[in-house]
Amino acid sequence: MKRSLESLAREVAGQVKGDGSVEISGLAGIEGATEGDITFVSDERFLPLLKGTRASAAIVSHEIPDVSIPLLMTPNPLLAMAKILALFTQRPYAPEGVSERAWVSPSAQVSADATIHPFVAIGDHAQIGARVTIHAGATIGPHVTIGDDTIIHPHVTIYARCVLGKRVIVHAGTVIGADGFGFVKDGEVNVRIPQVGIVEIEDDVEIGANCCLDRATFGKTLIKRGVKIDNLVQVAHNVQIGEYSILVAQVGISGSTKLGKNVTLAGQVGLVDHITIGDNVMVGAQSGITKDVPPNQIVLGSPPLPHRQFLRVAAVWSKLPELKKELDRLIKRVEALEKKAEVERP
Repeated sequence: MKRSLESLAREVAGQVKGDGSVEISGLAGIEGATEGDITFVSDERFLPLLKGTRASAAIVSHEIPDVSIPLLMTPNPLLAMAKILALFTQRPYAPEGVSERAWVSPSAQVSADATIHPFVAIGDHAQIGARVTIHAGATIGPHVTIGDDTIIHPHVTIYARCVLGKRVIVHAGTVIGADGFGFVKDGEVNVRIPQVGIVEIEDDVEIGANCCLDRATFGKTLIKRGVKIDNLVQVAHNVQIGEYSILVAQVGISGSTKLGKNVTLAGQVGLVDHITIGDNVMVGAQSGITKDVPPNQIVLGSPPLPHRQFLRVAAVWSKLPELKKELDRLIKRVEALEKKAEVERP
Protein backbone atom coordinates (compact mmCIF):
# COMPACT_ATOMS: atom_id res chain seq x y z
CA MET A 1 0.00 0.00 0.00
CA LYS A 2 1.21 3.47 -0.87
CA ARG A 3 -0.14 6.79 0.39
CA SER A 4 0.77 10.34 -0.53
CA LEU A 5 2.27 12.48 2.20
CA GLU A 6 -0.64 14.89 1.82
CA SER A 7 -3.19 12.12 2.47
CA LEU A 8 -1.26 11.02 5.56
CA ALA A 9 -1.28 14.61 6.82
CA ARG A 10 -5.06 14.65 6.53
CA GLU A 11 -5.29 11.45 8.58
CA VAL A 12 -3.41 13.05 11.50
CA ALA A 13 -4.58 16.68 11.06
CA GLY A 14 -1.04 17.78 10.21
CA GLN A 15 0.52 20.22 7.73
CA VAL A 16 2.96 19.47 4.93
CA LYS A 17 6.07 21.50 4.17
CA GLY A 18 7.50 20.49 0.83
CA ASP A 19 6.24 18.05 -1.77
CA GLY A 20 2.96 16.61 -0.50
CA SER A 21 2.66 14.25 -3.48
CA VAL A 22 5.64 12.09 -2.46
CA GLU A 23 4.55 8.48 -2.07
CA ILE A 24 5.00 6.74 1.26
CA SER A 25 4.92 2.94 1.59
CA GLY A 26 6.00 2.42 5.20
CA LEU A 27 7.35 3.91 8.42
CA ALA A 28 10.77 3.39 10.02
CA GLY A 29 13.23 4.89 12.49
CA ILE A 30 15.53 7.68 11.34
CA GLU A 31 18.65 5.57 10.87
CA GLY A 32 16.90 2.51 9.43
CA ALA A 33 14.59 4.30 7.02
CA THR A 34 14.98 3.93 3.25
CA GLU A 35 13.38 5.50 0.21
CA GLY A 36 9.59 5.26 0.46
CA ASP A 37 9.58 5.37 4.26
CA ILE A 38 8.37 8.17 6.46
CA THR A 39 10.30 8.60 9.71
CA PHE A 40 9.58 10.68 12.81
CA VAL A 41 11.27 12.78 15.49
CA SER A 42 9.59 12.83 18.90
CA ASP A 43 12.60 14.24 20.80
CA GLU A 44 14.53 17.38 19.85
CA ARG A 45 17.82 15.56 20.54
CA PHE A 46 17.39 13.50 17.37
CA LEU A 47 16.70 16.36 14.97
CA PRO A 48 20.31 16.48 13.68
CA LEU A 49 19.91 12.89 12.43
CA LEU A 50 17.33 14.07 9.90
CA LYS A 51 20.08 15.53 7.73
CA GLY A 52 21.51 12.07 7.09
CA THR A 53 18.31 10.02 6.84
CA ARG A 54 17.36 8.19 3.64
CA ALA A 55 13.64 8.51 4.42
CA SER A 56 11.34 10.17 1.89
CA ALA A 57 9.63 12.33 4.54
CA ALA A 58 9.60 12.97 8.29
CA ILE A 59 7.03 13.66 10.98
CA VAL A 60 8.14 16.60 13.15
CA SER A 61 6.60 19.09 15.55
CA HIS A 62 7.77 22.24 13.72
CA GLU A 63 9.59 23.43 10.63
CA ILE A 64 13.24 22.32 10.48
CA PRO A 65 15.67 24.48 8.47
CA ASP A 66 18.25 22.88 6.17
CA VAL A 67 16.33 19.60 5.85
CA SER A 68 15.78 18.62 2.23
CA ILE A 69 13.01 16.04 2.62
CA PRO A 70 9.31 16.96 2.93
CA LEU A 71 7.98 17.36 6.46
CA LEU A 72 4.67 16.45 8.05
CA MET A 73 4.25 18.89 10.94
CA THR A 74 2.00 18.06 13.89
CA PRO A 75 2.03 19.02 17.60
CA ASN A 76 2.47 15.39 18.67
CA PRO A 77 4.77 13.45 16.30
CA LEU A 78 4.63 10.29 18.41
CA LEU A 79 0.84 10.18 18.23
CA ALA A 80 0.93 10.82 14.48
CA MET A 81 3.50 8.03 14.10
CA ALA A 82 1.22 5.60 15.94
CA LYS A 83 -1.74 6.42 13.72
CA ILE A 84 0.26 6.20 10.49
CA LEU A 85 1.92 2.95 11.53
CA ALA A 86 -1.53 1.48 12.16
CA LEU A 87 -2.61 2.52 8.65
CA PHE A 88 0.27 0.58 7.11
CA THR A 89 0.16 -2.52 9.32
CA GLN A 90 -3.45 -3.26 10.27
CA ARG A 91 -5.37 -5.50 7.89
CA PRO A 92 -9.12 -6.03 7.66
CA TYR A 93 -10.41 -8.90 9.76
CA ALA A 94 -10.85 -12.14 7.83
CA PRO A 95 -12.66 -14.90 9.77
CA GLU A 96 -11.06 -18.35 9.73
CA GLY A 97 -13.79 -20.25 11.57
CA VAL A 98 -13.38 -22.88 14.26
CA SER A 99 -10.43 -25.25 13.96
CA GLU A 100 -11.21 -28.96 13.91
CA ARG A 101 -8.61 -29.33 16.66
CA ALA A 102 -10.39 -26.95 19.03
CA TRP A 103 -12.97 -28.12 21.56
CA VAL A 104 -16.14 -26.05 21.87
CA SER A 105 -18.89 -27.05 24.29
CA PRO A 106 -22.19 -27.77 22.54
CA SER A 107 -23.85 -25.22 24.83
CA ALA A 108 -21.37 -22.43 24.01
CA GLN A 109 -22.45 -19.65 21.66
CA VAL A 110 -19.72 -18.77 19.17
CA SER A 111 -20.28 -16.08 16.54
CA ALA A 112 -20.23 -17.36 12.97
CA ASP A 113 -17.38 -15.00 12.07
CA ALA A 114 -15.16 -15.74 15.07
CA THR A 115 -11.73 -17.35 14.61
CA ILE A 116 -10.89 -20.21 16.97
CA HIS A 117 -7.41 -21.69 16.53
CA PRO A 118 -6.22 -25.24 17.34
CA PHE A 119 -6.21 -26.58 20.90
CA VAL A 120 -8.55 -23.89 22.22
CA ALA A 121 -11.07 -25.10 24.79
CA ILE A 122 -14.35 -23.20 25.23
CA GLY A 123 -16.51 -24.19 28.19
CA ASP A 124 -20.22 -24.63 28.72
CA HIS A 125 -22.50 -21.67 27.99
CA ALA A 126 -19.58 -19.39 27.06
CA GLN A 127 -20.49 -16.54 24.69
CA ILE A 128 -17.99 -15.51 22.02
CA GLY A 129 -18.80 -12.31 20.12
CA ALA A 130 -18.39 -11.23 16.52
CA ARG A 131 -14.92 -11.16 14.96
CA VAL A 132 -13.28 -12.52 18.10
CA THR A 133 -9.92 -14.26 17.62
CA ILE A 134 -8.79 -16.88 20.13
CA HIS A 135 -5.29 -18.20 19.51
CA ALA A 136 -3.88 -21.68 20.09
CA GLY A 137 -3.94 -23.21 23.53
CA ALA A 138 -6.23 -20.68 25.19
CA THR A 139 -8.81 -21.90 27.71
CA ILE A 140 -12.17 -20.15 28.03
CA GLY A 141 -14.10 -21.28 31.09
CA PRO A 142 -17.81 -21.92 31.43
CA HIS A 143 -20.19 -18.94 31.31
CA VAL A 144 -17.41 -16.59 30.15
CA THR A 145 -18.52 -13.69 27.95
CA ILE A 146 -16.14 -12.21 25.35
CA GLY A 147 -17.21 -9.10 23.42
CA ASP A 148 -16.86 -8.27 19.74
CA ASP A 149 -13.44 -7.78 18.11
CA THR A 150 -11.52 -9.05 21.12
CA ILE A 151 -8.20 -10.88 20.65
CA ILE A 152 -7.08 -13.63 23.01
CA HIS A 153 -3.46 -14.64 22.42
CA PRO A 154 -1.97 -18.13 22.97
CA HIS A 155 -2.23 -19.90 26.32
CA VAL A 156 -4.44 -17.33 28.00
CA THR A 157 -6.72 -18.78 30.68
CA ILE A 158 -10.06 -17.13 31.49
CA TYR A 159 -11.83 -18.70 34.45
CA ALA A 160 -15.57 -19.25 34.79
CA ARG A 161 -18.07 -16.38 34.55
CA CYS A 162 -15.56 -13.63 33.81
CA VAL A 163 -16.66 -10.89 31.41
CA LEU A 164 -14.54 -9.22 28.70
CA GLY A 165 -15.83 -6.26 26.70
CA LYS A 166 -15.27 -5.23 23.10
CA ARG A 167 -11.87 -4.73 21.45
CA VAL A 168 -9.99 -6.18 24.41
CA ILE A 169 -6.51 -7.59 23.78
CA VAL A 170 -5.08 -10.19 26.16
CA HIS A 171 -1.51 -11.29 25.55
CA ALA A 172 0.02 -14.74 25.97
CA GLY A 173 0.10 -16.50 29.31
CA THR A 174 -2.21 -14.16 31.19
CA VAL A 175 -4.66 -15.61 33.72
CA ILE A 176 -7.98 -13.86 34.32
CA GLY A 177 -10.20 -14.93 37.18
CA ALA A 178 -7.97 -17.17 39.30
CA ASP A 179 -8.91 -17.14 42.99
CA GLY A 180 -7.97 -14.09 44.98
CA PHE A 181 -5.44 -14.68 47.75
CA GLY A 182 -7.88 -14.95 50.65
CA PHE A 183 -7.11 -16.85 53.85
CA VAL A 184 -7.93 -16.46 57.54
CA LYS A 185 -5.99 -17.90 60.49
CA ASP A 186 -7.49 -20.61 62.68
CA GLY A 187 -4.65 -20.85 65.15
CA GLU A 188 -1.69 -21.72 62.94
CA VAL A 189 -3.84 -23.11 60.15
CA ASN A 190 -4.62 -21.04 57.06
CA VAL A 191 -8.30 -21.43 56.24
CA ARG A 192 -9.25 -20.64 52.66
CA ILE A 193 -11.93 -18.01 52.01
CA PRO A 194 -13.91 -19.06 48.91
CA GLN A 195 -13.61 -16.52 46.10
CA VAL A 196 -17.05 -16.39 44.49
CA GLY A 197 -16.89 -13.15 42.48
CA ILE A 198 -15.68 -12.49 38.94
CA VAL A 199 -13.36 -10.30 36.89
CA GLU A 200 -15.01 -7.80 34.55
CA ILE A 201 -12.97 -6.05 31.86
CA GLU A 202 -14.57 -3.18 29.97
CA ASP A 203 -14.04 -2.13 26.33
CA ASP A 204 -10.68 -1.22 24.77
CA VAL A 205 -8.50 -2.67 27.52
CA GLU A 206 -5.11 -4.22 26.67
CA ILE A 207 -3.44 -6.67 29.05
CA GLY A 208 0.19 -7.72 28.61
CA ALA A 209 1.78 -11.15 28.82
CA ASN A 210 1.85 -13.25 32.01
CA CYS A 211 -0.40 -11.01 34.07
CA CYS A 212 -2.73 -12.24 36.82
CA LEU A 213 -6.09 -10.60 37.44
CA ASP A 214 -7.77 -12.31 40.39
CA ARG A 215 -11.51 -12.81 40.80
CA ALA A 216 -13.27 -10.98 43.61
CA THR A 217 -14.17 -12.53 46.93
CA PHE A 218 -17.67 -11.12 46.35
CA GLY A 219 -18.79 -8.89 43.49
CA LYS A 220 -16.13 -8.17 40.89
CA THR A 221 -12.59 -7.10 40.21
CA LEU A 222 -13.16 -4.30 37.70
CA ILE A 223 -10.88 -3.02 34.94
CA LYS A 224 -12.56 -0.02 33.36
CA ARG A 225 -12.55 1.23 29.78
CA GLY A 226 -9.27 2.02 28.04
CA VAL A 227 -6.90 0.70 30.71
CA LYS A 228 -3.50 -0.50 29.47
CA ILE A 229 -1.60 -3.09 31.52
CA ASP A 230 2.01 -4.05 30.81
CA ASN A 231 3.54 -7.52 31.25
CA LEU A 232 3.91 -9.27 34.62
CA VAL A 233 1.33 -7.26 36.56
CA GLN A 234 -0.63 -8.61 39.55
CA VAL A 235 -4.14 -7.28 40.25
CA ALA A 236 -5.65 -8.75 43.41
CA HIS A 237 -9.26 -9.47 44.30
CA ASN A 238 -11.84 -6.67 44.33
CA VAL A 239 -9.44 -4.10 42.89
CA GLN A 240 -10.96 -1.37 40.72
CA ILE A 241 -8.88 0.38 38.06
CA GLY A 242 -10.30 3.59 36.60
CA GLU A 243 -10.65 4.53 32.95
CA TYR A 244 -7.51 5.05 30.82
CA SER A 245 -5.08 4.18 33.61
CA ILE A 246 -1.66 2.69 32.82
CA LEU A 247 0.08 -0.04 34.83
CA VAL A 248 3.71 -0.65 33.89
CA ALA A 249 5.57 -3.96 34.29
CA GLN A 250 5.74 -5.72 37.68
CA VAL A 251 3.17 -3.53 39.37
CA GLY A 252 1.41 -5.27 42.26
CA ILE A 253 -1.96 -4.05 43.59
CA SER A 254 -3.33 -5.56 46.81
CA GLY A 255 -6.95 -6.43 47.41
CA SER A 256 -9.83 -3.91 47.38
CA THR A 257 -7.62 -0.97 46.38
CA LYS A 258 -9.27 1.55 44.04
CA LEU A 259 -7.57 3.56 41.32
CA GLY A 260 -9.22 6.62 39.79
CA LYS A 261 -9.19 7.72 36.17
CA ASN A 262 -5.96 8.22 34.23
CA VAL A 263 -3.68 6.90 36.97
CA THR A 264 -0.12 5.92 36.00
CA LEU A 265 1.81 3.36 38.05
CA ALA A 266 5.42 3.05 36.88
CA GLY A 267 7.43 -0.18 37.00
CA GLN A 268 7.49 -2.24 40.22
CA VAL A 269 5.12 0.00 42.12
CA GLY A 270 3.44 -1.78 45.03
CA LEU A 271 0.10 -0.76 46.58
CA VAL A 272 -1.23 -2.07 49.89
CA ASP A 273 -4.83 -3.15 50.28
CA HIS A 274 -7.92 -0.99 50.87
CA ILE A 275 -6.47 2.36 49.77
CA THR A 276 -7.70 4.84 47.17
CA ILE A 277 -5.54 6.47 44.49
CA GLY A 278 -7.15 9.62 43.07
CA ASP A 279 -7.66 10.66 39.47
CA ASN A 280 -4.59 11.66 37.43
CA VAL A 281 -2.08 10.44 40.02
CA MET A 282 1.39 9.42 38.79
CA VAL A 283 3.47 7.08 40.96
CA GLY A 284 7.19 6.75 40.22
CA ALA A 285 9.01 3.45 39.74
CA GLN A 286 9.58 1.12 42.72
CA SER A 287 7.43 3.22 45.04
CA GLY A 288 5.53 1.59 47.89
CA ILE A 289 2.17 3.22 48.53
CA THR A 290 0.70 2.55 51.99
CA LYS A 291 -2.04 5.19 52.25
CA ASP A 292 -4.51 7.12 50.11
CA VAL A 293 -3.10 9.51 47.48
CA PRO A 294 -5.28 12.55 46.63
CA PRO A 295 -6.02 13.38 42.98
CA ASN A 296 -3.57 15.16 40.67
CA GLN A 297 -0.40 14.23 42.60
CA ILE A 298 3.00 13.00 41.44
CA VAL A 299 4.60 10.86 44.16
CA LEU A 300 7.75 8.79 44.40
CA GLY A 301 9.55 6.63 46.94
CA SER A 302 8.76 4.33 49.84
CA PRO A 303 7.20 5.87 51.83
CA PRO A 304 6.09 8.13 48.98
CA LEU A 305 6.90 11.82 48.84
CA PRO A 306 5.79 14.56 46.45
CA HIS A 307 7.99 14.36 43.38
CA ARG A 308 9.97 17.57 43.91
CA GLN A 309 10.54 16.83 47.58
CA PHE A 310 11.74 13.34 46.68
CA LEU A 311 14.27 14.80 44.24
CA ARG A 312 15.61 17.12 46.95
CA VAL A 313 15.92 14.20 49.35
CA ALA A 314 17.60 12.05 46.70
CA ALA A 315 20.17 14.77 46.06
CA VAL A 316 21.26 14.51 49.72
CA TRP A 317 21.54 10.70 49.87
CA SER A 318 24.95 10.49 48.26
CA LYS A 319 26.29 13.08 50.69
CA LEU A 320 25.06 11.33 53.85
CA PRO A 321 28.42 9.70 54.79
CA GLU A 322 30.22 13.07 54.67
CA LEU A 323 27.36 14.79 56.49
CA LYS A 324 27.47 12.10 59.20
CA LYS A 325 31.21 12.64 59.69
CA GLU A 326 30.70 16.38 59.92
CA LEU A 327 27.85 15.93 62.38
CA ASP A 328 29.97 13.62 64.56
CA ARG A 329 32.80 16.17 64.51
CA LEU A 330 30.43 18.98 65.53
CA ILE A 331 28.92 16.87 68.33
CA LYS A 332 32.39 16.17 69.73
CA ARG A 333 33.29 19.84 69.51
CA VAL A 334 30.10 20.87 71.30
CA GLU A 335 30.73 18.26 74.02
CA ALA A 336 34.29 19.57 74.47
CA LEU A 337 33.08 23.15 74.74
CA GLU A 338 30.45 22.13 77.30
CA LYS A 339 33.07 20.34 79.43
CA LYS A 340 35.35 23.37 79.22
CA ALA A 341 32.50 25.63 80.26
CA GLU A 342 31.77 23.35 83.24
CA VAL A 343 35.43 23.57 84.37
CA GLU A 344 35.60 27.33 83.98
CA ARG A 345 32.27 27.96 85.70
CA PRO A 346 32.87 29.75 89.10
